[in-house]
Amino acid sequence: MKRIHSIDITRGLAMIIMALDHTRDLMHVNSITQSPTDLATTTPFLFFTRWITHLCAPTFVFLSGVSAWLSFSKKANIATSRNFLLSRGLWLIILELTFISFAITLDFHLNVLLFQVIGTIGIGFIILALCLKIPAKILGIVGLLIIFTHNAVPLVPFAEGSVIKAILSPLFGPAAIPIPHGITLVVGYPPIPWLGIMLAGFGIGYLFQMPVEYRKNILLKIGIGALLLFVIIRFMNIYGDPVPWSAHSSPLYTFLSFFNLTKYPPSLLFDLPTLGIMFLVLYFSEGTKNKLTTIANVYGKVPLFYFLVHFYILRIIMLVMMRIQGFKFSDLEIGFNLGRPKATSGVPLFAIYLIWIAVVIILYPVCKWYGNYKDSHPEKKWLRYL
Repeated sequence: MKRIHSIDITRGLAMIIMALDHTRDLMHVNSITQSPTDLATTTPFLFFTRWITHLCAPTFVFLSGVSAWLSFSKKANIATSRNFLLSRGLWLIILELTFISFAITLDFHLNVLLFQVIGTIGIGFIILALCLKIPAKILGIVGLLIIFTHNAVPLVPFAEGSVIKAILSPLFGPAAIPIPHGITLVVGYPPIPWLGIMLAGFGIGYLFQMPVEYRKNILLKIGIGALLLFVIIRFMNIYGDPVPWSAHSSPLYTFLSFFNLTKYPPSLLFDLPTLGIMFLVLYFSEGTKNKLTTIANVYGKVPLFYFLVHFYILRIIMLVMMRIQGFKFSDLEIGFNLGRPKATSGVPLFAIYLIWIAVVIILYPVCKWYGNYKDSHPEKKWLRYL
């Protein structure tokens, strides 16, 4: 399948930004005790550092839907596409519950299993595989309905402790589910709200086979439209996010409140600006070639490889930092505390940016080598899964 550079560039930029968030999570001195979106304690710089990374997950999930459609359109039959999506989805879920969970928790026994963005993309692929006979535009409409209506689900008065509520809760919102042998499954990315984003991407996948100028025109209109719709709905302060914005004594903090959006699960008002910005990045990436797009393209061609490797590089740096600061390996709090030592470990925010830039630079030649290796060995089908 011929690669579409605007997709790789946009995804690559998201990968670069994503590493900033994970660097902050693992090494910022206040990341355990201070929420960057708590306006009572945060700073504008810290808020921005967190907010800009909100762009990543919706971009990954939406473009995964687009890529699924492009792959499906090239396959000889539905059965071939279904088998690939099923196997790809299962593989992503296995990775999420093993290599990625360990990278985040450092729990060798995997007593805490994390279900996050990679796992929810895996679930999305499996559902897509079962729905391939449904026209893509219908699936796209279903995706939009989920995006626009899932915030109303918590308003449905299910009886507390009811079976229906127990089943729906981890599908629509974060949950910690105890399972046998002392294992806890932490659902950070509930499947249904993210499925809506993937289905929307699948439904619009055909656009990336249209002429470039036509495509750019549509991308621009959707991007601007999503941002305008966000401003209108957010200003009304009635629906679209469980946390309304409020006026503060400082105009700056009022502005921050307006953009303080709910990611877990992704609210309608979280989706609109993040996806709107993604559409604009796609628009500006079409036909653009410069140093930045060339670099981003390298990361965007191997997103899963980058995702796995960058986490382990960050882990090594964190362990070195911990030892330099006088902590022992026995000080690590395994499991829910991101496998970090006590909250006093870490570095200030400016150092986080320096470490982030260093990690991205280290990953460039590695990702370039792997991308070239994949391109030169199309006969190795297993490379499609990494």
